[in-house]
Amino acid sequence: MALGRTLIPRRFLWCVLAHHFIVVTACHEADYGQLMEDYCLSQFKFEMEVIGQKLWCDWDETADYYDELTNCTHLIANKLNCYWPNQLVDEFFIAIHKHYFKNCSLFGRSLRDPPYNILYPFLVLPVLSTLLMTALVVWRSKRSEGII
Repeated sequence: MALGRTLIPRRFLWCVLAHHFIVVTACHEADYGQLMEDYCLSQFKFEMEVIGQKLWCDWDETADYYDELTNCTHLIANKLNCYWPNQLVDEFFIAIHKHYFKNCSLFGRSLRDPPYNILYPFLVLPVLSTLLMTALVVWRSKRSEGII
């Protein structure tokens, strides 16, 4: 019984200490959201306006700006001791995609055939292996020697 009585105060003490540690190191989401808006989004908006709306779906043009935006949100999260990614970051990027990339194709580029030097091995090797296996089966079926 004495053991049970001493565990309750210790557990309570650990809970209180853990709560204070969490409060001290917790992420301030309001500050995080505002900093992402002020620093990251404002720069991204400026860069996207410079390249023009016609090039928003061209990944070669926007990839560097998008990477800078991602890195900016990550750096702010580190400074504020926030987890990254988190729900706030997800909502932030969803809003960006809805505004800037809503009219882009899912793949970012139109689909086309690969170059011939890549395409030919994928076409020739299966055809040759099929012909070789067919010839082997025919040759083996004509040889009836040794079969009982």
